[in-house]
Amino acid sequence: MRIVCLGGGPAGLYFSILMKQANPGADITVLERNQADSTFGWGIVFSDKTMDGFRRDDPQVVAEIERNFHHWDNCDVFFKGRRIISGGHGYCGIGRLKLLQIFQARARELGVNLKFETEFKDPDDYSREYDLVIGADGVNSLTRSKYVEHFNPRIDVRKCRFIWLGTRKKLNAFTFAFKQTKAGWFNLHAYQFNEEWATFIVETPEETWLKAGIDKMDPDQSIAFCEELFADMLDGARLISNARHLRGSAVWLKFNRVLCERWFKDNIVLLGDAAHTAHFSIGSGTKLAMEDAAALVKVLTSTDGDVPARLARYQAEREIEALKLQSAARNRMTWFEEVDHYVDMEPDQFAFALLTGSQRVGHANQKLRDPAYTEDYDRWFAARCGVPTPAGEKPLPPMFTPFKLRGMSLSNRVVVSPMCTYSATDGMPGDFHFQHYTARGLGGAALVMTEMTCVSANARITPGCAGIWNDEQMAAWKRIVSFVHANSQAKMALQIGHAGRKGSTRLAWEGIDQPLPAGNWPLIAPSALPYIAGTSQVPREMTRADMDRVKADFVAATRRAASADFDMIEFHAAHGYLMSSFISPLTNRRSDEYGGRLENRCRYPLEVFKAMREAWPQDKPMSVRISAHDWAPGGTTPDDATQVAKLFQDAGADIIHVSSGQVVKEEQPVYGRMFQVPFSDQIRNELDVPTITVGNIFEADHVNTIIAAGRADLCALARPHLADPAWTLHAAAEQGVKDIVWPKQYVGGKVQLERNLERAGQLALNA
Repeated sequence: MRIVCLGGGPAGLYFSILMKQANPGADITVLERNQADSTFGWGIVFSDKTMDGFRRDDPQVVAEIERNFHHWDNCDVFFKGRRIISGGHGYCGIGRLKLLQIFQARARELGVNLKFETEFKDPDDYSREYDLVIGADGVNSLTRSKYVEHFNPRIDVRKCRFIWLGTRKKLNAFTFAFKQTKAGWFNLHAYQFNEEWATFIVETPEETWLKAGIDKMDPDQSIAFCEELFADMLDGARLISNARHLRGSAVWLKFNRVLCERWFKDNIVLLGDAAHTAHFSIGSGTKLAMEDAAALVKVLTSTDGDVPARLARYQAEREIEALKLQSAARNRMTWFEEVDHYVDMEPDQFAFALLTGSQRVGHANQKLRDPAYTEDYDRWFAARCGVPTPAGEKPLPPMFTPFKLRGMSLSNRVVVSPMCTYSATDGMPGDFHFQHYTARGLGGAALVMTEMTCVSANARITPGCAGIWNDEQMAAWKRIVSFVHANSQAKMALQIGHAGRKGSTRLAWEGIDQPLPAGNWPLIAPSALPYIAGTSQVPREMTRADMDRVKADFVAATRRAASADFDMIEFHAAHGYLMSSFISPLTNRRSDEYGGRLENRCRYPLEVFKAMREAWPQDKPMSVRISAHDWAPGGTTPDDATQVAKLFQDAGADIIHVSSGQVVKEEQPVYGRMFQVPFSDQIRNELDVPTITVGNIFEADHVNTIIAAGRADLCALARPHLADPAWTLHAAAEQGVKDIVWPKQYVGGKVQLERNLERAGQLALNA
């Protein structure tokens, strides 16, 4: 097999090494436009876990890397005069040039033909001569550019400017530092990569970069600016650039986030940064490229299918990993881009938020890496929440700290999320609802939220939806609330809503979103747009009279909620229901004062909310649930959602319940663990407003991490509470939290559960 690699960086070289090992008879040529000893980066970082994976691929290469790397365990965060140290991270750094030299030597040893100072412009110059052409030519790939319409790269040019420098200043930890100037905040990412040199990356939002006048500086002036800014970190050491071939402000780069729709065409395949990139804040671009190389070799040396079929398997496998890492890198990258959202945090929380910013490392993992650091942080967090830790005792985990909204005090941060049960008759909560809500009320969660409860019969999603449009329904709800109050510490919240254009459909298990075969009721919406074109009923565009009637229904429901003794009400303005469909530009096409710009689209939902607030007791809080992302072109974005949240905050909302999606059927969400948490984070920390976050949160570690890092104030869990009504009680027992109230009738079960968990822990330690 004849193979040519266009690009002699880590991706192309590592591929050639592994391919030669797997198939010594392969004829492999690597072409590189630069000299063998030219590189414009400084150091590369690998985790200990990553090195273990590479060791399986080529122990000889890894042994050579380990002879030349600088290893460290600590992360240091310098912020507001504090240095916060977290240990146990396990990283190594190596010079980029040294890594290339190791790869070059190993490739030559195996018989790879390396050609430097060789320009290449068109992959087709090689695709006819070679069996396979590897486009390993980096983020500005010529290979990708030749067939850009086929590869279809999604390129996102990010907000910050950064300069990649080196220094002889010795660093004994992965170092993050933050400096405030008159222009704004600057961030430092720095690490030692050999006995002599450290990488020193300075980053700032472009707006700050421009205000500081760096765009008008020459390279020497901008480097001098960085030296002065971080003089206390450098102790007299100089900063050095190896990109002096670039002119003026070009030494300050912008990161390009790249992910291609397709990674191969015929016998041409993309590798590493040509196919995808990962932000330097997570330090995994080279790791991704090397893992790509290993995966590509694996499929090429298989006997299953022709070359295109094997390349398709390569993309299918690696695309998932790239998406996972890009998701984590996006979270971390965005944190640094929006660092001004977090600078009002105390240094302790600021550092914890940074360390867990990718959402790949959580509270439990931090505890495993550095138990003393995590225990100290938990002690600080608990004290901040009014729960000082007695001497000699373990602090409360963050999820079990109390929280207060107006006159409502919550014993912990766990919420039973609103979940439609579709089990009412004529809107009446029945025996199922009593069992469902009281079981979860006894299960340890601090707040139990009802399913969307409708303000009129025609406001229902399905015939099985619960309501509160008459006094009989109110009385049924009051029976549930009274039981929960009498038998637990849990508080009860009623979510009030109107289905709008998504109403008059079948029960979920009979055909979700499908119209009823008979007995439909008329639908209203801001605009006459069906939810599913050609299938759903077409709603009538609301008149002013409709708006007045619906507002009166919401106010009446609010008053009944007060009579039922609910502790909080939530205004449902998410998921494409009536209020949400006013807010989204995809569902609101009105030309009057309730359509058009965002403030107009929010006008009617705000009218209703304000009327509810006036009818609701002043000492009781109100929540608003919003869709922070429509996941569809032209729809609401997280930045829009922040503006929406601000409008409701100003109108008297005490907490914003941040969800997303379900506004239009053609949405394309990007799911994952805690996938909506970044939206909550943005709203909470940009507006300084409490938030509830929801969405694929299913572990106690998720809750602890989110709360500890200040990404939300409460966490709502749905499916975990369907599977286990006592999820919170069990989470407390698993974490050794004994001072949580169990129903007195169940205390025997509590004692046995705690005893069994302690025994299991001892057995694990002694194994």
